[in-house]
Amino acid sequence: MNPSPPASATTTVPSPLFALHGRVALVTGASRGLGLAMACALAAHGATVWLNGRDAASLAQAVAQAQAAGQATGGGAHALPFDVTDEAAASAAVAQVLARSGRLDVLLNNVGQRRREPLDRLPTQALRELLETNLVCAWHLCREAARPMRAQGFGRIINVTSIAGPIARAGDAAYTTTKGALEAMTRALAAELGPQGINVNAIAPGYFATETNAAMVEDAQTLAWLRQRSALGRWGEPAEIAGAAVFLASPAASYVTGQVLVVDGGYLAHF
Repeated sequence: MNPSPPASATTTVPSPLFALHGRVALVTGASRGLGLAMACALAAHGATVWLNGRDAASLAQAVAQAQAAGQATGGGAHALPFDVTDEAAASAAVAQVLARSGRLDVLLNNVGQRRREPLDRLPTQALRELLETNLVCAWHLCREAARPMRAQGFGRIINVTSIAGPIARAGDAAYTTTKGALEAMTRALAAELGPQGINVNAIAPGYFATETNAAMVEDAQTLAWLRQRSALGRWGEPAEIAGAAVFLASPAASYVTGQVLVVDGGYLAHF
């Protein structure tokens, strides 16, 4: 069994260092898993959060959770259904946020896809599709969000990469390629947008017990391997990524940009 993580403190009233009152955030891929956990944490610290997803029903449930998380601190949540691979829809979504909330302070690019195939079995088109979802869509949303952030003189862009960015394993080259590119893009945009008051960072998750990984979580051999391979020896719970998102969006990270914050239970530090 996966040992229980420490209890979350995101429902308490935050200190000014981590307060997000008055901030407006857009989180993609927020209908479940890590995206939902981060959206709820931002709302719990006072932000108005726009949750993106493609399925209206699951997105409505996610918004209800985020609204409940923000109830004690004045945070709020709204649904923003669109497909991130549709550039016109993504641009319209940013325009909607600006029209209804008046500003956009935090963009959290969380949407991602994975296809585990060896080099000789993965069509080039499949790589193109992964690049589109994992990199190009984030690029487009960064460009759209940067416009109002420049006008405000303030912005926080957070890209969700992976520990598969700096390290690799056989049979997963396409995913590693896209996440490594997203990490490089994060550094490049930090250099470009920093003078305009926009901090750009990334979060690199390790092994988390999300719905997507349900089969692996239930596999005893995978857990035994993870116990040996990582310092904490267990799966991460989705709520355990929340602190990283709040930190990078908050005043506490005002002098942090161009960085990748790894949240992996010590996987990269351990061998």
